[in-house]
Amino acid sequence: MANTAFVGTKRYDNMFSKLGEAKQGAFVPFVMVGDPDLETSFDIIRTLVESGADALELGIPYSDPIADGPTIQKASIRALNNKVRPDGCFELIRKIRDMFDDIPIGLLLYSNLVLAKGLEGFYKQASEAGVDSILIADVPLREADRFIDVAQAHNIQQILIAPPNASEETLSAIGDKSSGYTYLLGRAGVTGAETAADIPAAALIDKLKQYEVAPPLLGFGISTPAQVKSAIAGGAAGAISGSATVNIIEKHLDDKNAMLKSLGEFVSAMKTATHL
Repeated sequence: MANTAFVGTKRYDNMFSKLGEAKQGAFVPFVMVGDPDLETSFDIIRTLVESGADALELGIPYSDPIADGPTIQKASIRALNNKVRPDGCFELIRKIRDMFDDIPIGLLLYSNLVLAKGLEGFYKQASEAGVDSILIADVPLREADRFIDVAQAHNIQQILIAPPNASEETLSAIGDKSSGYTYLLGRAGVTGAETAADIPAAALIDKLKQYEVAPPLLGFGISTPAQVKSAIAGGAAGAISGSATVNIIEKHLDDKNAMLKSLGEFVSAMKTATHL
């Protein structure tokens, strides 16, 4: 049975409801906050929303992102080299929230960043900045309860990961504990657009729905409109694209206007692919 006792901010629920009525899936781009610097990062994130992103997945720069491939690792390094730190990231997120009240904002990060400030302190700061969800990449399901408890106390939804080889027991636990959305891994390994997603069989997504997990968004290796379309055709509620988005930023570091134009075109094309 799904976790229906906790609803969080309702931004994800509202988004999925509106998309369902419009017969669309969700497109969610990921970028690293502060890449390459805070001022440019604000313009990047604003461009993503204005170009059609349904929700945002944002990283906070970290020196040892073990689940990320070289593209996102380099984004972290660029931001860290420009003295971007968590407090500055939360200030930027607050500005985005003030500009876009309805869009769900999620964080995808690592436990050391959370624990360095203390669970209560980190989730409180995230909530005050307008964050809707937090996914901690290196916290396994069996250790998630203490994070879920603190998240709920601060009206934040803790996002859980469904691996492609998840057991029935794991799927049942995700069904019990999940809220917001479920991060469905398109393949094993680290993030990266270089390796295409192995779009999961409809049978896996059917199982997720059987256990009433929060709506599954497919991530890892999503870089083309065709992959987005395939994910949604297979039953996913939408798709998350990280490395492909960050690659565009890296490609245009010396030309901000070209960067924003290219990002806008990419998001628009990926969003169009979500139409059923």
